[in-house]
Amino acid sequence: MSDYMNGTGIQYHLHVKKGDVGRYVILPGDPKRVALIAKYLDDAKMIADSREFITYTGTLLGEKVSVTSTGIGGPSAAIAVEELFKVGADTFIRMGTCGGIKLSVMGGDVVIATGAVRAEGTSREYAPIEFPAVADFSVVDAMRKAAKKLGLKSHTGIVQCKDSFYGQHEPELMPVSYDLMNKWEAWKKLGVLCSEMESSTIFTVASYLGARAGSLFFVVGNQEREKLGMDNPKYHDTDSAIRLAVESVKELIISDRALS
Repeated sequence: MSDYMNGTGIQYHLHVKKGDVGRYVILPGDPKRVALIAKYLDDAKMIADSREFITYTGTLLGEKVSVTSTGIGGPSAAIAVEELFKVGADTFIRMGTCGGIKLSVMGGDVVIATGAVRAEGTSREYAPIEFPAVADFSVVDAMRKAAKKLGLKSHTGIVQCKDSFYGQHEPELMPVSYDLMNKWEAWKKLGVLCSEMESSTIFTVASYLGARAGSLFFVVGNQEREKLGMDNPKYHDTDSAIRLAVESVKELIISDRALS
């Protein structure tokens, strides 16, 4: 690949270099959430602000930890993971929002992904569609322990990832409505917990790089409950998911130290 940064070692999109980020990185989609997460780190400072990618680095339990926004969707999430890995990161936790699919998943809950439906395009440029997008077991275990410690109502299982937000919420208006609606019914029958847009890409890219990755989400609401006239509370304060991401990194630091 051509060196577009003239030998400086600075990554083209994120504008970070070796030494700027920690081994552990929390990945929100929304750039505005980066500072909110960084408040839970010790001595956090902004490292870079480039395009949709904002990066802060601080410490947790004495270990360097970073937060980098990925923007919306697979392409920018793949860029973030690739460039962070090149400068030293090897453990990624996506923290974002989702919409519930399974009826037991309600607004205000959190979801911990064990794997993701690859209904997006980016991961197909990394692996054949037969290859599963799965989270790292140690990261999932850390997130489950952290959720229990924080007393959060959590669900663990498969999530669905797509490229079109409105293809999910207004599928009947799309020229390929027949495909979108039939597959949505399949996700429901298969017990898929929720829908979001980045995890399958992050899991697949991490597998290719030999890195660890996991995802957790704050549930905004559940359109399937609304369709059935069921109670469907809607929430937008993501602080519980932020605290879960931070506590999960702490759990990983503790377990990694015990293994070293």
